[in-house]
Amino acid sequence: MDFLTDPGVMTPILVVTFHFLTAAGLWFYRRQRRRRRRAICAFEQDERDRVQKKTFTKWVNKHLIKVRKHITDLYEDLRDGHNLISLLEVLSGVTLPREKGRMRFHRLQNVQIALDFLKQRQVKLVNIRNDDITDGNPKLTLGLIWTIILHFQISEIYVSGESGDLTAKEKLLIWSQQATEGYPGLRCVNFTSSWSDGRMFNALLHRYRSEEMESHLFKV
Repeated sequence: MDFLTDPGVMTPILVVTFHFLTAAGLWFYRRQRRRRRRAICAFEQDERDRVQKKTFTKWVNKHLIKVRKHITDLYEDLRDGHNLISLLEVLSGVTLPREKGRMRFHRLQNVQIALDFLKQRQVKLVNIRNDDITDGNPKLTLGLIWTIILHFQISEIYVSGESGDLTAKEKLLIWSQQATEGYPGLRCVNFTSSWSDGRMFNALLHRYRSEEMESHLFKV
């Protein structure tokens, strides 16, 4: 008997083939899904970085305008250190030294002057070096500006019942909790998952600009 017509042979072969094709199809599906997830995550991260860059640029210009300076690209316009030093001078009221040359050495020196000034004020800089800013590293430039905002801006936030030894980030979290208190289904416990669906932002906008926000936007 031809093995192709022998049920005792063909049945196991068909079963094995079916399982193989099913497993292969499942593997391919999961692989494609992982790729889509990575693509979505990358897009969302790029969008967050774009929004952060735009927001931080506006914040920097808000202070630089006091010394008649302006930046258009956050990553490029801080590379020589001059705008960074000017920003710190405006925020602190302290005049800082600076190198006047245009070579890379002078740029590195100016950025280092800014970083050393922040360290003297007990500002914690995590893995941020002068060459990172001089080379226009997007992530670390955003991180540096956020650190400056935390120290000079958010540290001034007043929250009722606060302890004097709270960090700027802890103050901001308490302020967010107090500002969104009373909104149904909202509880601010961190700056990641608590804000991921946008309802926390809507609640803050409604708290301070209620005439422009519909309350149903943040209901469960």
